[in-house]
Amino acid sequence: MNTVADRSGIATRVKAIIIDKLGVEESLLAGKASFTNDLGLDSLDVLETFMALEKEFGVRIADEDMEKLTTVGSVIDYIVDHKN
Repeated sequence: MNTVADRSGIATRVKAIIIDKLGVEESLLAGKASFTNDLGLDSLDVLETFMALEKEFGVRIADEDMEKLTTVGSVIDYIVDHKN
C-alpha cells in the first residue's frame, strides 16, 4: 500500500527531473499542468523526460500509456502505481 509520504517523495523527484531536464519553473508544475499546453514541451521533450523518469524510478512506461500521461499529476500517479 502506498503512503502519502511515498507519493510526496515521488512527486518531489518527478518535479526535480522535469526542472533539471527542461528548465521549467517549479511554480508551473501543478498536478494538472499539461506537458504540451501549459509547459510548452514538444514530443521529444516529453519522450526524454519519460526516459529519465523510467531510469530514476525503475519503471517501464509503455508507449500506449505515454500517450495518456499528459499532465504532471498523471505521471506521478502512474509512477506511484507502477513502482516496485
